[in-house]
Amino acid sequence: QAPLRAQGKRQWPCHPHCRCALGANPSSALKRFFFMTVMRRISYLALASYAATPAAAQDLAASSAPAALEVDDECAGAGADQEQCSLNAIQMRGQKAAKAQEQAAEAEAGGARWPNGLTPPAPVPMHAPAPIQVETKCKPLDAPQNRKCKEAINWVVNQGGKQHPDAASWFEDMKSITGVDYMDATEEDFQRMYFCSPPGGKACGAPPCSCSTQPCTTCYGGAPAKKARPECANGEQTIACVPPRQPLDYNGMAWTTLRYPGTQEMHIFAIGDWGGMDGSLNPIEGRPKIMAYSWGARSGPSVFPRTRWNKYHTVELCDHDSFTKCYDTHGVDCPSSCGYVKEIDEQPQQLVAKAMLERARVNQPQYILNVGDNFYWGGIEKTCGTPMHEISFTAHHQFDQVFEKVYEGIGEAPWLSVLGNHDWGGRQFVNGWDQQIAYTWASNRWIMPAAYFMVHVEYPDQDFTVDIYMIDTNFMDAKDTYEDADHNICGPNNPAGADCSHVGGPSSIYQCKSFFQKLWTDQKTWITNKLRESKADWQITVTHFPCGQDGEHGAFYRHLRREGLDLLVTGHRHDQELWRPGDSFNYMGDLACFVTGGGGGISSEATPDPSNKEDWFGEAQYGFFDLAIMKDKMKIESINWDGTVAKSTEIQPFRK
Repeated sequence: QAPLRAQGKRQWPCHPHCRCALGANPSSALKRFFFMTVMRRISYLALASYAATPAAAQDLAASSAPAALEVDDECAGAGADQEQCSLNAIQMRGQKAAKAQEQAAEAEAGGARWPNGLTPPAPVPMHAPAPIQVETKCKPLDAPQNRKCKEAINWVVNQGGKQHPDAASWFEDMKSITGVDYMDATEEDFQRMYFCSPPGGKACGAPPCSCSTQPCTTCYGGAPAKKARPECANGEQTIACVPPRQPLDYNGMAWTTLRYPGTQEMHIFAIGDWGGMDGSLNPIEGRPKIMAYSWGARSGPSVFPRTRWNKYHTVELCDHDSFTKCYDTHGVDCPSSCGYVKEIDEQPQQLVAKAMLERARVNQPQYILNVGDNFYWGGIEKTCGTPMHEISFTAHHQFDQVFEKVYEGIGEAPWLSVLGNHDWGGRQFVNGWDQQIAYTWASNRWIMPAAYFMVHVEYPDQDFTVDIYMIDTNFMDAKDTYEDADHNICGPNNPAGADCSHVGGPSSIYQCKSFFQKLWTDQKTWITNKLRESKADWQITVTHFPCGQDGEHGAFYRHLRREGLDLLVTGHRHDQELWRPGDSFNYMGDLACFVTGGGGGISSEATPDPSNKEDWFGEAQYGFFDLAIMKDKMKIESINWDGTVAKSTEIQPFRK
């Protein structure tokens, strides 16, 4: 809707159950929405008595028909058949199947749970299933916690599984987890691997008590030691060296000052929505593989296919099913309306990373501004709650495959990072967003010490400074529990009993919206005060949601401009858009802004074919930005995936 608002047009919000015409009066659509909401609540109440019986769980487990799956966050409105719409839907299918088995087992024991993963509306009482508990105390392989993995491990160790032609790929994580090669691994080593990274999903619930490389309860028997930050070499107790007790404890704090001496031209890169799917990960907690198409299990990132619409989002050009088929067949079976360009759409993250590397050889960036959506589909694929001084093997694997190995050639420039809506979980809030914060203290270049923070940068030999404010705008996708389930971190797609309060996050789907609203309210006061206090030559704000999307049609960002903000750096829309001061569509007045959501983790808004720009809103579909910053001016260049400059402008600081 932002491009429409930018042109002075109005578009009423359209619920997936409704058929809304652009600009139409929404009364009939709203009536239908209210009717559907009431019917849904009545259905929940009707299910309550049924859910309390053992027969309910048995029926659910015995049914061979897949449960109806919700429409995907990235492809809302994609035709009538939504069952294959998204990776999230695939994940839900796997989770529901696993939950059905658990419900059947519990029903036999006399317990009761809600069928189909439904959560009743408050204040109806319920017994929500507890979050998956993973045993950290060692247990023998014969222990009940390991019943799912025992047979698989026995086959590998005692029945020739090590000699299987695919064994090397199945057990490629063995050495980093256990410290030994899979051919030399003992039964206990395999138990350890199936606890940390289970091939085929048959996870052990507890680690072994003995193994080849102690301690056996961890997942890093062969992993290299983490690199220490230079500023922490002498045991300093600063924010850069000591993780917080809980992930949000450092909200609003200042990171250690960055200093860049020298008289050369200084550069900043900016990128967003870059983190593809880690299809080679063996997920824990009963989660399915992170794959959307047949060849997505390869090492390294794979792009998530979304839908493609026309420029004003009124006509769907390519639904998710069709687009996935394009990827599955490498473009052989692919509607022309999808605008699929095999050489680009199948590897956009890698192409953008290559362009960044080539650009860095000429314009070496001192640091990189990262606007979020770092890991598709739903961030780090584990439940929130890992201690802040630990990095789970899941997080280690995703960072290694999607971040470290992709951008290693760019050097040691720090990545100043924020969370995107997909990093919180996409359509839920219980994924491992806290692990992205914790990775700050396991890396010497990833900087995300909190949901919002600031960084002061000094260029002593050129006599200027920069204050950078990293803020979280994900309240934009945190809505009432039953509103817009397809674009709602707080919606009913959360698992029953969803709760991250033990790490400072939302305590339930009912409290979730107020959590994000308070987070945003606190930040509005914080950044206003910080801008008023700032004595820096430049003030830059970095966040996820696009230019102007502040919940007030750009009014708050216009307020920040009056307080001295020079540049707004954003993402979320999957293209590259430079909003220059004075542009007709820039409804933030003379505040410069850009969208850099074309990092390549997800397919672009429109076709990347440069001969077909009819549905382009921005100047490019995949790419990044290069900022050349000086005391009295900043040159902003939008860089296409092929390294060419797509658009540029020059701005001066608001404060002289």
